[in-house]
Amino acid sequence: MLRITVAGADVDLHPSGAAYLPAHQSLLIADAHFGKAVSFRKLGVPVPSGTTSENLDVLSSLLDSTQARRIVFLGDFLHAKRSHAPGTLDNIAQWRERHRDIALTLVRGNHDDRAGDPPASLAFDVVDEPLMLGPFALCHHPQPVAGAYVMAGHWHPCISVTGRAFERLRLACFWFGDDSGALPAHAVGVLPAFGSFTGMHRIEPRAGDRIFPVAGDVVRAIPALPLG
Repeated sequence: MLRITVAGADVDLHPSGAAYLPAHQSLLIADAHFGKAVSFRKLGVPVPSGTTSENLDVLSSLLDSTQARRIVFLGDFLHAKRSHAPGTLDNIAQWRERHRDIALTLVRGNHDDRAGDPPASLAFDVVDEPLMLGPFALCHHPQPVAGAYVMAGHWHPCISVTGRAFERLRLACFWFGDDSGALPAHAVGVLPAFGSFTGMHRIEPRAGDRIFPVAGDVVRAIPALPLG
């Protein structure tokens, strides 16, 4: 993990796209989109299988490495109504049974409105945005909240970089706006999508933004654009 400071608080960035708040023993997960692959397969689109199990294994590893006591999903936990397939929900239920001592919270996103809340048996605390936690407003949509620094998802951010032999690469990234208070409308951080089958959206950083691309199993910092 790469530790940075946001709004005066320590935040650990993980290559999976998760962010850990040590002061609150809380993992933030944006855009898991569980059941997206099965939704596509039901529509006749050939896509990989096993993504739910892979993502749940990563979650378990994160809990072990951070000793987090809570996971907050920043919207889009399930992808669609078709995500309520028995195989998908059974995998999630088995994972939940192994981690019954972990508090789970879902801050509803746009896909949650369509997919519906997780089954009651999973024992989620489901809330609408914003969920206040220390200096942060935990949201799905990356929109300013007065008096707080927003941590959100929704955009699945990535940047384009030039690799070897001038090959253009698209890397998922953490995107943090100004946290000094000088630009309140920029006090928004966006996490990359956690799900392994979610897609990405290229962003256009602004002056003063901090960008942390994920390169394989490493989170890197790139210089911020200077303020004008």
